[in-house]
Amino acid sequence: MDDLDDMDHRILSALRAHGSDPRVAAAARALSWAGEHGALWLAAGLTGAAVDGARRGAWLRGTALIAGAHIASMGVKRIVRRPRPAHVEPLVRTAGRHSFPSSHAASAAAAAVAYGALGTVGAQVIPPLAAAMCLSRLVVGVHYPSDVAAGAALGALTARIGARWVQQGVHRGAYGMTAYDTTGSGHD
Repeated sequence: MDDLDDMDHRILSALRAHGSDPRVAAAARALSWAGEHGALWLAAGLTGAAVDGARRGAWLRGTALIAGAHIASMGVKRIVRRPRPAHVEPLVRTAGRHSFPSSHAASAAAAAVAYGALGTVGAQVIPPLAAAMCLSRLVVGVHYPSDVAAGAALGALTARIGARWVQQGVHRGAYGMTAYDTTGSGHD
C-alpha cells in the first residue's frame, strides 16, 4: 500500500502544481463549486426534464441515479474516513474532511453514464465536462487520484446498474437512432 500512497502523493503534487496558473486555478475552482453536492448534474437533469418533454421521465430517473451515486459516495466516506491530502495547499474549502471516494467524481461519472444513455447532444458534452470535474479535484488539491478513481467507478457503476430504468420508454430504432414511446406505456 505504501507504493500506492507514494504514487497518489506524487501525482496529486504534480497536478496541484498546475493550479499555480491563475486561469487553471479559476477553472478548477469554478468546476469544484458547480459540482458541490452534484449541483451541476442535478440541475442539468432537471433542465433536461423541463425542456425535453418526450424524455422527461428518463431525465428524472437519470437525475435520481446521480443523486443516489452522490449519497452512496457520502456513505462510503463515513465508513472509510480517509483524511484529505495534507501535503498540498488546497485552493478551495470543502464541505467535509474525508476524501475517499470523491463525491464530485461519483456524481460526474454517474451523469456521464446516465445522461449519455439518453442519446442526446448532452451525451457528447457531458463526458468531457465530467472528466474535467474529476481532474479539477486534483488541481484544487482536495483529493488523491485514488479518491477520484474510486468515486468515478462508484458513480459509473451506480448509473450503469440503473441504465435500463433510465431508458424506460426510450427505444433504439434503425441505425441506432433514438425513438420515444409516445403512448405513455413505457413498454417495449
